[in-house]
Amino acid sequence: TEIWISESQERMIVAVPPEHWPRLQELCASEDVEVAVLGRFEATGRLRLTYQDQQVADLDLHFLHHGRPTVVRQAKASPRREGSTDAANKLPQIQAPQANFNDVLRKILASPNVCSKEWIIRQYDHEVQGGSVLKPLVGVNEDGPGDAAVIMPVLGEWSGLAIGCGLNPHYGDLDPYAMAAAAIDEAVRNVVAVGADPSQIALLDNFCWGNTDRAEVLGSLVLAAEACRDVALAYNMPFISGKDSLNNEFHAAGRTLVIPPTLLISALGRVLDVRRCVTMDLKEPGNLLFLVGATREEMGGSHYHLVCGTEGGCVPRPDLELAPRLFRKLHQAIQSGLVRSCHDVSEGGLATAVAEMAIAGGLGAEVICLDAATLPEAVLLFSESTTRFVVEVRPGQAAAFQACLGSDIPWTRLGQTCEEPQLRFTGANGVRWIEMQLADLKEAWQKPMRW
Repeated sequence: TEIWISESQERMIVAVPPEHWPRLQELCASEDVEVAVLGRFEATGRLRLTYQDQQVADLDLHFLHHGRPTVVRQAKASPRREGSTDAANKLPQIQAPQANFNDVLRKILASPNVCSKEWIIRQYDHEVQGGSVLKPLVGVNEDGPGDAAVIMPVLGEWSGLAIGCGLNPHYGDLDPYAMAAAAIDEAVRNVVAVGADPSQIALLDNFCWGNTDRAEVLGSLVLAAEACRDVALAYNMPFISGKDSLNNEFHAAGRTLVIPPTLLISALGRVLDVRRCVTMDLKEPGNLLFLVGATREEMGGSHYHLVCGTEGGCVPRPDLELAPRLFRKLHQAIQSGLVRSCHDVSEGGLATAVAEMAIAGGLGAEVICLDAATLPEAVLLFSESTTRFVVEVRPGQAAAFQACLGSDIPWTRLGQTCEEPQLRFTGANGVRWIEMQLADLKEAWQKPMRW
């Protein structure tokens, strides 16, 4: 029984023509992979199992597949909010002094989902088989948070494979559809940011959910699955594998503990030439910084709310028409050598992304937010709107970079990098929103997990 129904992982069943079996056996042996013949297909319409020369099962296939009643489950979920703009879903205009935004950024950098994981990352060997191109940590001191890893599967060839992830657990309870869509977009952003071709990306899912016997929990799972379908079709990226861990509900000491709806997405993208890869650390003082993508008033589930103890606003969700075009245009710019560094905007928003780039590169940045008349300061700094990148470009290549993006891709010129180790964000009216020393930013980011 254990042999037949065990759920041991890292196993596959392969249907192989008999004449190809010796070649498969040879291939598996070359990689020290166990392989065995389980049986063969027969035109009998029956499943027969034999163990030690004794038949232990003989089942009719029609009964096996259709012999029990279909399970019908009840799913219940709140209607998806399609970018609602009513007062109940909008974040109130926030007027906060400069010191508060300094403190908010410091708290976000120190939060568990954002802070440095260097101690954990360095427990693993990133040089296995010698094919590493980009490792999890990048920058002048190799301690910055890389967007994705890149490896060369075949040594001696310049093509590579980028691996990135997307995960937004704080969105799940608020809007499981948006949570799943945002996770896919984040995983794709991460591999595109290092140079992966967006036309050659595949996806994997990992669902972690509560008790699906509860109608509202199953409903949230249905919404997340619908998002996976919608985004995969819009981005033209197939799901090639995945797994799930359902019914994570626990009872102890008179309490019921249920995990939030959580979806981890992994993206695998082909890198045409690893010599064209870029990293997220700032490279030289005097370069220009661009924000590629649109910032919207989407603060639901944000790290801003998490560290401030507030709530409200819509959960970010990608523009399924714009995103694929933006990915293609940015990829063209990277392949053309117009990009010095690139970092996706995710947890903590724009301010956090620029801070991470500065920390990794050991350089400062001067940012001027020109959209302050249309969006609140907190939204400009900390909105987690999807499909956005901060891009560093040499001044002499700025015109070519803008031309590459074209008129149909939203972008904003943010400011420039500087030698002085400071991060400054200034409103269009000249009011300084954030001013922090690079050393303070790095200490806040590294301290929580400096074990």
